[in-house]
Amino acid sequence: MKRYCYALDLVDDKQLIEEYIGYHNKVWPEIQKSILDAGILLMEIYCEGNRLFMITDVHKDFSLEKRASNDGVNEKVQEWENLMWKYQQKLPFAKEGEKWILMDQIYKLK
Repeated sequence: MKRYCYALDLVDDKQLIEEYIGYHNKVWPEIQKSILDAGILLMEIYCEGNRLFMITDVHKDFSLEKRASNDGVNEKVQEWENLMWKYQQKLPFAKEGEKWILMDQIYKLK
């Protein structure tokens, strides 16, 4: 199993952060289905202040490119992503249109 970890910031506004968390307490069924259909076995998002950290464990056949392609043509996923931009802000070093930034593992306890 492979693990991917990502970072993203939210707009630094307490009310917006609470709304964002509320959406994630009731994620749309179509979004959950798209996540599972992509081969993601586990997804966790953590929040501290306005900083988010996401962990995903994926199936051995998972492809980042295939997921991006499928999400790009899924109307419900695009609706969700556009809604989430109200709450999210890209990290200073993110590329145009890039939200979640894939992180590099620098340490693992063995």
